[in-house]
Amino acid sequence: MGRDPGGGQGGRMKFLAETEADDPILSVVNLIDIFLVVIAALLIGMASNPVMQAMTRQDVTVVTDAGKPTMEMIVKQGERIERFKSTGQAGQGEGTKAGVAYRMKDGSVVYVPESGDRAADQGGK
Repeated sequence: MGRDPGGGQGGRMKFLAETEADDPILSVVNLIDIFLVVIAALLIGMASNPVMQAMTRQDVTVVTDAGKPTMEMIVKQGERIERFKSTGQAGQGEGTKAGVAYRMKDGSVVYVPESGDRAADQGGK
């Protein structure tokens, strides 16, 4: 008659529930779960980055801040990656015409290289 309907273990179950709520290890486990989600989101973001996708190709040239004093070119040829920084000064020297650059209506620049035969026919002009 004075027995607990749960078989006398009601006090013990209440004790376990209180210790789990105060356990600091459970908070650490929850933090680790949050960090794993953040890391997964960062990895997905990096994988979808167009620059990272371009770097997986064999040969790539990336120009940043085109036409500004802070312009930089990154050239990847095979496994070799070179970085060129602008000095802000105009270059000079002798050479031959290598192609034509066109500025499009949207502001982008398209470079069209000339074949070696055609450049030789023009005498480098």
